[in-house]
Amino acid sequence: MSPDMIFTSESVTPGHPDKLCDQISDAAIDALLREDDRARATVECALATGVVFLAARYAADALVDLPALARAVMQEAGYAAGSFDARNCSILTSFVELPLEAREPPLAELDDDAAVGRRVAHEQANVFGYACRDTPEFMPAPISLAHRVARALDAARRAGFPSLSPDAKTQVSVEYRAGRPARIYGVSLTVAFDGAAMDDAKFDRLRAIALDALSAGDMRPDAHTSVHVNAGEPFEIGGPARHAGLTGRKNGIDAYGEIARQSGSALSGKDPSRIERAGAYAARHAAKNIVAAGLAERCEVHLAYAAGQAEPISLSVETFGTGYLADHKIARRLAALLDFRPASIVRRFGLRTAPQTCGPAGFYLPLATYGHFGRADLVLPWEALDVVDALKG
Repeated sequence: MSPDMIFTSESVTPGHPDKLCDQISDAAIDALLREDDRARATVECALATGVVFLAARYAADALVDLPALARAVMQEAGYAAGSFDARNCSILTSFVELPLEAREPPLAELDDDAAVGRRVAHEQANVFGYACRDTPEFMPAPISLAHRVARALDAARRAGFPSLSPDAKTQVSVEYRAGRPARIYGVSLTVAFDGAAMDDAKFDRLRAIALDALSAGDMRPDAHTSVHVNAGEPFEIGGPARHAGLTGRKNGIDAYGEIARQSGSALSGKDPSRIERAGAYAARHAAKNIVAAGLAERCEVHLAYAAGQAEPISLSVETFGTGYLADHKIARRLAALLDFRPASIVRRFGLRTAPQTCGPAGFYLPLATYGHFGRADLVLPWEALDVVDALKG
């Protein structure tokens, strides 16, 4: 990351086809774990005009109507009529139900350290966690602001903005000086008005929505901040009627807006036995606590896992020259404080029991929009600043 640059991150509203797929996949994970905290599952979704394809491979003592769940998610996102209708689209399924013996062992075993050591990573993975001082949530400013504008667009649609499609994309460009966010350089919106044309009144309203959303923070638009609405190709129809969707295709939006590294694997659609999901949460928790402890201005934590092993084969810390302690010394403190074995992460964050205690909104489903990290609107265990004092030494 250059100390002086302009960096752009994007977000999308819940009706974006890729995000629809993520939501369907995570709603399925919630539903299976709600009935069986030992469930193991991978659920993937693809959709296009009038067609949804849902694939699931799972072992669970649960009875879940996944097609009905998918329709409910799509309706909630705004597709109850028009060019894509959740009520009458075709849903194709490919389900593989594994024997119950393939489920995770009982959670009570997590109280035994030897049992934790036997629960290994099922696949190889590199996972990364990142934190910085750009925002109060220790997230990069561009992605945080892009999410804020996307939320405002979806709220406007739900409040009755005529014909505004559930599918929209936002981009926010932030100018950095000496490694710190200095100003909002520009904003870009890509939105559709299903069955209606863009006009000056809609343009002005969309511009006002974006600027009002950004004005709610400490860093606000200035007289030179540009706002573009549908500056690219015409965008007359949104959602699956325009472009197809797929689970796990918005990793940058799910993580840090591509200003930091992230695993190439999707976060959504996987139960917490998958280390690329649980490990990403553990790495974020570690990085956030390092920055909050004052050990660095920016921090990336990398964990590498090998299939068949419980302990990560590598734990490293990178502070990009902003550390107040040598990176290897921070990593040593981290390793002494936190257990990064897969089963320990699941136990520490309650990743299997959370769907049973968080109510009908679900635990994993809300993560499928507006990112898995830095969520001030959610109580997430990996966002807790619970080892700050210990890290200070």
